[in-house]
Amino acid sequence: MAENKTQPTQASVAGYLAAIPDEARRKDCEALAKLMAKASGFAPVMWGPGIVGFGSYHYKYESGREGDSCLVGFASRKGDISIYAMGDFPGRAELLARLGKHKTGKGCLYLRRLSDVDPEILSQMVIQSISAMKKKHA
Repeated sequence: MAENKTQPTQASVAGYLAAIPDEARRKDCEALAKLMAKASGFAPVMWGPGIVGFGSYHYKYESGREGDSCLVGFASRKGDISIYAMGDFPGRAELLARLGKHKTGKGCLYLRRLSDVDPEILSQMVIQSISAMKKKHA
């Protein structure tokens, strides 16, 4: 079975953040890294070349495929900042309603700017998401 392409690396998180060309986006990502580290209790680690991840968990699907992934993470993408592993957890809809300007995907949250959202609500979402992921993959 093929290995996951996105795995933890020894690459520098500070180097990744410093290489973000747009100054406002770079500052947002630096602040987001601090927010997620504080909320998660984990130090940031590069997962692959472009995802800043916090913590990890092991998953195994019914198909037999298994691997490891970060509990939560983010990446600076062309249009938005993508925040990963923000899937289903109790109270998610209520927190999203209070978060501020954002878009969502199945397990992702997309922000144009960090100033568009309430950082306290985002921190709560990180904490709740990690708790749900740990329970699901215990």
